[in-house]
Amino acid sequence: MSWLRTWRALRDKGVLGINRRNAEYTLRWNPRSKYPTVDDKLLTKKLCARAGIPTPKLLAVASHHFELRALRQAVLGLDSFVLKPARGAMGNGILVVRAREGERFRVAGGRSIGIDDLSYHAAGIISGLYALAGQTDVAIVEERLEVHPALVEITTEGVPDIRVVVFRGVPAMAMTRLPTRKSGGRANLHQGAVAAGIDLGTGATTHAVQQSRPIEKHPDTGQSLLHRTLPGWQPMLEFAVRAADETGLGYVGADMVIDATRGPVLLEMNARPGLMIQLANQAGLLPRLRAIERGWRPDRSVEERIAAGVAIAAGAKQ
Repeated sequence: MSWLRTWRALRDKGVLGINRRNAEYTLRWNPRSKYPTVDDKLLTKKLCARAGIPTPKLLAVASHHFELRALRQAVLGLDSFVLKPARGAMGNGILVVRAREGERFRVAGGRSIGIDDLSYHAAGIISGLYALAGQTDVAIVEERLEVHPALVEITTEGVPDIRVVVFRGVPAMAMTRLPTRKSGGRANLHQGAVAAGIDLGTGATTHAVQQSRPIEKHPDTGQSLLHRTLPGWQPMLEFAVRAADETGLGYVGADMVIDATRGPVLLEMNARPGLMIQLANQAGLLPRLRAIERGWRPDRSVEERIAAGVAIAAGAKQ
């Protein structure tokens, strides 16, 4: 049967499925009491600040509807910014403002919205429209990060991000998510962004997919997606590992951006990292996760753990 052949092929490649991820990794290694540190972007910022890890600058916050007036005044003095929910997921509720035109704002996609539209969006955030489980939320305004020149040729309208999956303090796998016109400038794979696997040792892209189909060139720019080395790769691995240590979680995804001016900046952490990263790398996570667990020692430094992750990833390709 075709489904049985497919299942065996995935098993032979060591592909991690969602049920096993939940049972053996997120439930086993991620204490529920630690989830707020990654589900709330404001708490994530605090733990990153404690560890000296750079994050986007916080420009304004509104936790209650009566604070919206102050948020309005704050953004009227900004030329560009990002308005987002503190407890949102999958990029929902994020509004990227590219330019201010008096009391109107040019957002991603070229639309122009007024200050009342922006306030209405912030009110929806506070009411929990985009939050996990629909609980009340906090509207936060952050600086807008700029695409690094090294990535301009392979992105459209938005800013690419980089995800590193960290298991027990060791980096296991990485990819970059590249916005396209189809994704509306968002680094959202379900909406049509490109996923490109990254070699842990070199920081170079190795394979790429768009909506599960292998590609070699960016669908909008026509530029090659492969063999591109990301700048600041070693600092990104260090930020990912140190941030994972701060969360107290054993299986997490660290999401970062390479800003044109600031370099690597940590956006957020994810206690339930998705599995598309395996498709982007044309490799299964299970062999790497099992090797990390076999060789795990509590006394290793950040540098030693990164070296271990790089060696395991290289061995898994042989």
